[in-house]
Amino acid sequence: MICTSCGAANRDEARFCDTCGARLDAPLRREQRKVVTVLFCDVAGSTALGERLDPEALRKVMAGYFDVAKAAIERHGGTLEKFIGDAVMAVFGVPRIREDDALRAVRAAQELRDGVEIEIRIGVNTGEVVTSIEDSLVTGDAVNVAARLEQAAGAGEVLIGAETYRLVRNAVRAAELPALEVKGKAEPLRAYRLESVVGDTPYARRLDAPLVGREVEQRLLADAWQRTCTERACSLFTILGAAGVGKSRLVSEFLAGLDATVVSGRCLSYGDGITYWPLVEIVMRLLDGADPPNPALAALLGEGQAPAGDIAFAVRKLFEAKAAERPLVVVFDDLHWAEPTLLDLVEECADWIRDAPILLLCLARGELLELRSSWGGGKLNATTVLLEPLTADETDELIGALLAGEAIAPELRARIRGAAEGNPLFVEQMLAMAHEQDGELVVPSTIQALLAARLDQLPAGERAALERGAVEGQVFHRGAVVALAPDDPDVPTRLLGLVRKELVRPSEGLFPGDDAFRFRHLLIRDAAYDALPKATRADLHQRFAAWLSEHGPDLVELDEILGFHLEQAAGYLAELDAPDPALSRAAAERLASAGRRALSRQDNPAAGSLLRRAAGLAAPQSDDRLRLLVLLGASLYRLGLLAEAESVLLGAADEARAAVNRGAELDAEVQLAEVRLHSAPDVTAGQADAREAVRDAIEWAESASDAERLARALDLLGRLHVWSGEMTAATETLERAAAVARESGDVATEVSSTAYLIGCWHIGPMPVPEALARIEGVLARTGLGRAARWRALTGRARLVAMQGRLEEADADLAEAEALAGDAHFVVLATHRADVELATGEHAAAERRLRRVHDLLLDASDYGHLASSDYKLADAVLGLGKVDEALELTGRLAEMAVPEDVDAQSGWRRVHAKALARKGDLEEAVRLARKACEIADATEYHEVCMDTADTLVEVLHLAGRHDEAATEYSRALELHEQKGDLHGAARLRQVFGPPAT
Repeated sequence: MICTSCGAANRDEARFCDTCGARLDAPLRREQRKVVTVLFCDVAGSTALGERLDPEALRKVMAGYFDVAKAAIERHGGTLEKFIGDAVMAVFGVPRIREDDALRAVRAAQELRDGVEIEIRIGVNTGEVVTSIEDSLVTGDAVNVAARLEQAAGAGEVLIGAETYRLVRNAVRAAELPALEVKGKAEPLRAYRLESVVGDTPYARRLDAPLVGREVEQRLLADAWQRTCTERACSLFTILGAAGVGKSRLVSEFLAGLDATVVSGRCLSYGDGITYWPLVEIVMRLLDGADPPNPALAALLGEGQAPAGDIAFAVRKLFEAKAAERPLVVVFDDLHWAEPTLLDLVEECADWIRDAPILLLCLARGELLELRSSWGGGKLNATTVLLEPLTADETDELIGALLAGEAIAPELRARIRGAAEGNPLFVEQMLAMAHEQDGELVVPSTIQALLAARLDQLPAGERAALERGAVEGQVFHRGAVVALAPDDPDVPTRLLGLVRKELVRPSEGLFPGDDAFRFRHLLIRDAAYDALPKATRADLHQRFAAWLSEHGPDLVELDEILGFHLEQAAGYLAELDAPDPALSRAAAERLASAGRRALSRQDNPAAGSLLRRAAGLAAPQSDDRLRLLVLLGASLYRLGLLAEAESVLLGAADEARAAVNRGAELDAEVQLAEVRLHSAPDVTAGQADAREAVRDAIEWAESASDAERLARALDLLGRLHVWSGEMTAATETLERAAAVARESGDVATEVSSTAYLIGCWHIGPMPVPEALARIEGVLARTGLGRAARWRALTGRARLVAMQGRLEEADADLAEAEALAGDAHFVVLATHRADVELATGEHAAAERRLRRVHDLLLDASDYGHLASSDYKLADAVLGLGKVDEALELTGRLAEMAVPEDVDAQSGWRRVHAKALARKGDLEEAVRLARKACEIADATEYHEVCMDTADTLVEVLHLAGRHDEAATEYSRALELHEQKGDLHGAARLRQVFGPPAT
């Protein structure tokens, strides 16, 4: 019987594996995805060889070649898959992945190349394959590439692929070749010619950066060493930790400058005679070329035989003798790979060495305690420490030290910190990869190999539980794993085993009565998930969605979570050329529902992502897809991504026409018209085109009794009225839009219409007390959500500021900013700047409006830019920077479209004030009157007040006091009609009754 956990053969009657102890009746995982290394070897010039040699001689030569190949491959842990004529194929990573599979394959290739007398050629490549647990058969492009590399190699050459080289480059000498054009590959292959293997560590460690976050462990090591020297005693000090967590770095720092004899040996994970491999290194260093003093040590070095007990005694005496000359530190690295006999020897030394200052310093992963749970137990001279991951602050400190002053984007730093989760090796490797990839963060293959190897050593049941947890995410629930592994009654025990192995840890769950777990590293989760075949992933995602629907119906973001899992399942089935339209539709419905909610609360980044994914899953030209594309265009528009919004909406209109769907076509055209109002500063007929599109849509929606489309069209028409200064018509249209939207359940459109109604109330002629009463009504309503509330608070702030209640205005704006967040900075900053300009806080307004300017310019939103930049010019002018104000308003004269009343009157009134201060009084008066004329043709009461105030100011400066007195009376009347007490008081204070 074959063990599905370690691949070892067992007795037929065995229930547990004789090698690893795993259950032999555990459910089989039929297939899995793995990253393996494939070796292809072929005889160069085999035809000529056959012509030259007698068949018997040829048979003998080929038999010798196959024997050498088999021995080299198996010695280095590979699986000989097959002989094909005179070709050999081997796989490293089947049945079990090891973190150094690529290096093993390259070592085997070198040994094979150098161990035969005939000329051969070899190709080695690393990549993802699908393999069955019952046999060593692997399929995938990685196999094809290995074969192509072998075919491209010359006689006596070993060619290795780019991914293999990345995994072994620190341990080999290799020359990069020109890109190879090979049969069946669209892109040239990167390849390297192997010269030799020169090291044991496939990746380099950075030992030059300062040691971070290990102060406690350093003190413990220092104390153990001091006690060893002071008491002349032997101490056993073991450092446990995951690969890359910093064991070697800690020891390196400790050993630097130590007044002692230091020897070290590394345990190997495979090979012949590995029991004493690290001791051979250590003893040879201690003998320093001298002959072994006794037969036992000679046997250890390969001369004769000796019992294990004799060897242990001889090693102990050698340690004592050397320690008598000078304190001794013996380092055993990777002790988790040690054979039991070596572990016995180390413990015997710790127990029996006396009167000798010796520190036995052992480095191992947590697996050591699985092999020997009693390690160090009961010994007064033994210390064991576990290196935990670095904290977030310590990780940032390490990143800074590794960068050595080099700049890094904050987003990239945060992503590295989050992905590494405190593992220094992961930080090093990801920083190096980001540097190679010009800032793109890709998980290095070295890390993937480490994690995959660790997971591949798990018993089948624990591995299956981990994989099913990975389907849920970084945090997962016991109940979900049980549901996804219904044939395994021991899931709770499996999960506890994973906790003991430091792969997961208990976490806070979402469901009462159910345990939750968190992966120790997100990368561990990814490694477990990546091993699942895509067909299995699709099945597990669907089953998890069904489980979550039953157990989490009240989750706030249920649609988003279910949509994600159904989307994943649909995507994998599509990749496997087995699409499931019903599954795709279900995923799209969940994502669309979540996207609409995000849109209604004006969470446009989330809405854009959700709607884009939903549209991608919906059937082409379907009503659902066309509706989603229009909503996506709207969210992109609100994000300021105008070019992308236009592209999406043009595509939606084309699809709708192809589907002969007039309603959807009008939806796209209406939304497109709105986008173009703000993205094309040279379009003079923008408003007319938009009105035509929206009226067509209203007419169609009314005839079709389509309430949703009618509400959206009315909403945009109302906004067009607002932008033209037609506040009465805007109010009527927007009130109708809000009512229709409310009746049809379209919360997003109701919120939009309500937001613009609030603008009508404070910008238009409605008196302040009435406008405030209406806004209080909005604030008292429930169901409109956060978006309507922050809009209402902003409107109330503007109105109470007019009444002189500036502290209340500031409090309302602060609450609105907290509710809206950064996504609505432009709108809120402009409103706050309006209040600051009205109260004379020009410096604060300038800082705020400069940031608004930059954001709108980056988004190419020229429509809103024209309406905000004249306010920036006003702030600049208030600070005495007259020339800069003139420059800004001069640009606005070219930018603002004719229909934009706010911008057209705004730039003229600020330009007029600036010209008046420069002494160009006639032109200043002309522009100020023109600004009034433009504003007075509208119901923009707030703009009318501003332009009237400006005309009064310019006439005063021009010495035209009679005209100023007339305009003063008119301006004062406008402020009093609105109820703008603060503006009226400011006007009286600045100008007073004009002189007669």
